Amino acid sequence: MKKFIFSIGIILASGLYAVFANQNSSAVAILPPSVAGTSDTTSASTPVGANANPSSGSGSGSSSGASAAIAAATKPAPATTQTPAPVSTPAPAPAPKPAPAPTGQYKDGTYTGSAADAYYGTVQVAAVISGGKITDVKFLQYPDTHSTSVFINQQAMPYLTQEAVQAQSANVNIVSGATETSMAFQKSLGSALVQAKA
Repeated sequence: MKKFIFSIGIILASGLYAVFANQNSSAVAILPPSVAGTSDTTSASTPVGANANPSSGSGSGSSSGASAAIAAATKPAPATTQTPAPVSTPAPAPAPKPAPAPTGQYKDGTYTGSAADAYYGTVQVAAVISGGKITDVKFLQYPDTHSTSVFINQQAMPYLTQEAVQAQSANVNIVSGATETSMAFQKSLGSALVQAKA
C-alpha cells in the first residue's frame, strides 16, 4: 500500500513538473518579437564583462557628442547689431562778406569854387560833399546890385542847386531868364568839383 501511494506521488510530481516546464516554454514562445529582439540585441551588443552603464566608456562619448550636436543645432544664432553708417555733416557755408560801401567820385568836405562873371555881378559857390556825393551847393556871391537881379537870382539859385545835386556834376540846365547866372554857376561849381575829385 505504501509503495502504491509513493508511486502515485511520483507520478503526480512528474506531471506537475511537466506542466510547469510546458508553461515556461510557452511563456518564452509567447513573448512578442520586439521584446525578444530587444533582449537578444542588447545581450548581443553588450560584450561579456563590459560595463553596461551608458554614462561611462565609449557609450558616454557617443551620447555626449550627439547631445552637443543637437544643442548646437537648436542654439539660436547670436543677434547681430548693425552699426549705422556715419552721417556726414555738410560744411557750414561761409558767411557772406558785406558789400563794400560804394565810394563816391568826390572827397568829403566843402570846396570853394572860383568866382565867375555873371555880367551883372559875380557868382561864386561852394560845393558840400558828403559820402562822396554832392549834397548841397552854397552861393557865396551872386548879382544883387539891382532889384531885378535879386528877384531873378532868388528864383534861379534854388533850382540850380537842385539840378547840381541830381546831376552830381556842374552840368546843369540853363534857367530861363537867368542865363548869365546859370553859366557863371556852372563855371564856379566846376572849379570846386575839380578840387573835390577823389
